[in-house]
Amino acid sequence: MKLAVVGGGSTYTPELIDGFARLRDTLPVTELVLIDPAAERLELIGGLARRILARQGHPGTVTTTGDLDAGVAGADAVLLQLRVGGQAARLRDETWPLECGCVGQETTGAGGLAKALRTVPVVLDIAERVRRSAPDAWIIDFTNPVGIVTRALLGAGHKAVGLCNVAIGLQRKFAALLDVAPAEVHLDHVGLNHLTWETGVRLGGPDGTDVLPRLLAGHGDAVAADLRLPRALLDRLGVVPSYYLRYFYAHDEVVRELGEKPSRAAEVAAMEKELLALYGDPALDEKPALLAKRGGAFYSEAAVDLAAALLGDGGPSVQVVNTLNHGTLPFLPDDAVIEVQARVDGSGPVPLPVPRLDPLFAGLTAHVSAYEDLALDAALRGGRERVFKALLAHPLVGQYDLAEGLTDRLLAHNKEHLPWA
Repeated sequence: MKLAVVGGGSTYTPELIDGFARLRDTLPVTELVLIDPAAERLELIGGLARRILARQGHPGTVTTTGDLDAGVAGADAVLLQLRVGGQAARLRDETWPLECGCVGQETTGAGGLAKALRTVPVVLDIAERVRRSAPDAWIIDFTNPVGIVTRALLGAGHKAVGLCNVAIGLQRKFAALLDVAPAEVHLDHVGLNHLTWETGVRLGGPDGTDVLPRLLAGHGDAVAADLRLPRALLDRLGVVPSYYLRYFYAHDEVVRELGEKPSRAAEVAAMEKELLALYGDPALDEKPALLAKRGGAFYSEAAVDLAAALLGDGGPSVQVVNTLNHGTLPFLPDDAVIEVQARVDGSGPVPLPVPRLDPLFAGLTAHVSAYEDLALDAALRGGRERVFKALLAHPLVGQYDLAEGLTDRLLAHNKEHLPWA
């Protein structure tokens, strides 16, 4: 089995390698290709990847290349984890929206739109080249904003599934609080990427007993602290929102906080420098503890489970993925991309039925989905007016004067990545 990782020079990659090594019985990878134009970083991470596999007795080979077409040729699956513009672009995404009093964040709001505009054309070009070199390969997208990027891939007819680590992270936290094995915890997870709610927490499978009321009653303070939202709000909602909902439920508070401390991009850039120094140590043969602070917890395990379901012959499994709506949420178009539990096998994901969503959550979901439709149109066709309309439609913007100011800043900070700007 051959897997290719586009963006293999990412500091995340050792987390992925560790998952492949530990879970080799689930996903028997024989060849792993790390693809990245950053040759120096790639060699550091490729060397560490080989040492991690050797330490754990994994027989697979690791190769590195800057040649995308050669790297993906004959692959069974291609994993996308790229960041167009690097941490410098992320820093700008987190900074200029604050000048207008709006959240500066890399996956939602105006910063998220900027990332989508930079990323979608690049990902679509990569996907077309994958289609030529590995026509049967599945594309697994971790690249943010996952919902918009996955929608672009599926709209262009690619065999693609989007993946995020929010659900598996919550599953592991809930399992620890309930003192059960993670495999026992099934989430009624519904919404869009980075805009989801856990409307049920079931033990034993999709039809198991819902213990969400017990979880909130006994551990609500711990859950609320993780989300940085008031316990009383969780009790009133009766669900567990993703931590990204704090940008919506406490927008002004978050903006004040962001203006008073260093950006997350600056923190990550410093952390990456330290990680790369560690990766260059020839004695290091396991992922360092510092990597846990980088973000993306458990994403390697989610990736292994998804790839195994898509490529294996062990029958379907139920996983949280980003895929086409196709009537699952009846208030959204069929071609919207939603993030829900789905039954996954070699033919792809099929969303499980979702009970009627409370209007409190359905309304925001529909609002953001409409923004994503406009954002994708802007990413595919360009144009200042399309950018303005997407920003005006976003619930974190929503006013014409803010949309005008944000449009000007977005275009000014992204000219090198947007040929039409």
